[in-house]
Amino acid sequence: MNKKFDLIAIGRACIDLNAVEYNRPMEETMTFSKYVGGSPANIAIGAAKLGLKTGFIGKVPNDQHGNFIVDYMRSVGVDTSEMVRDQDGHKVGLAFTEIKSPEECSILMYRDEVADLYLEPQEVSEAYIASTNMLVVSGTALAQSPSREAVLKAVSLAKKQGVTVVFELDYRPYTWKNEEETSIYYSLVAKQSDIVIGTRDEFNVMENVVQGENTQTVEQLFQFEPKLILIKHGVEGSYAYTKENEVYKATAYKSKVLKTFGAGDSYAAAFLYALVSEKGIEMALKYASAAAAIVVSQHSSSEAMPTVAKIEELILAQRE
Repeated sequence: MNKKFDLIAIGRACIDLNAVEYNRPMEETMTFSKYVGGSPANIAIGAAKLGLKTGFIGKVPNDQHGNFIVDYMRSVGVDTSEMVRDQDGHKVGLAFTEIKSPEECSILMYRDEVADLYLEPQEVSEAYIASTNMLVVSGTALAQSPSREAVLKAVSLAKKQGVTVVFELDYRPYTWKNEEETSIYYSLVAKQSDIVIGTRDEFNVMENVVQGENTQTVEQLFQFEPKLILIKHGVEGSYAYTKENEVYKATAYKSKVLKTFGAGDSYAAAFLYALVSEKGIEMALKYASAAAAIVVSQHSSSEAMPTVAKIEELILAQRE
């Protein structure tokens, strides 16, 4: 359908402070670079940089950090008209990243009383959701009220308006009270979604199991609304399963890895771009894997989101 937006994301927009000094622990790191962060924000940014018409629903602080987030997202083409300014003193979420080596990275999160978790249900517009073909929901936004209810309302409105719901599991344990609570709300939204994307570990959390199997995951979810399920296995590649019993596999692309974070957001953005562009699931997986490889070779997440030309260049270079 010809709508104003290809994709609208809802949830977390925060700030990443990435270590400028590599190969040293955070205790010794003195310099950090500031970027916009947060999985749904990164997906919206990545999709905009690939040429999709994107929007964002979320709450940011009414201060300089909020200004930075809104200004940057607007500058790369994300519609920010439905980004709400917090009036109750809640602050931005901060993520300090440590880059000891390509294999050893960590993130120190400050997520207490953050503005994005105070998005109210009444701040979600049905008209805005009706103006898009696709709504991307992030799992972290389900962790606390009132953000939880705002997201559930958004999903309900999307279903009412015939909008495709994409659920990016985006599990961050420090935001949740326990895994049982996560499992309840993840399962609730996954069953209503059209597309579900996550790592094998994230699906394990949703299913409340130690080590689940892909076949059991898809059999269970395909009893409900999902039509397409993407399960990522890191360097082993990723799988896409359709309700018509089609299975696709993509291998990971080679790159000079600098850090381990940011890959999932670029993966989702590129996959959805290729899907919207009607390139087919097999090619969409290649775009997703290539985008992830590009981002892990760069210092940032949002700034490093690649163009279509960069993705296709990598696919062509490694087509054998």
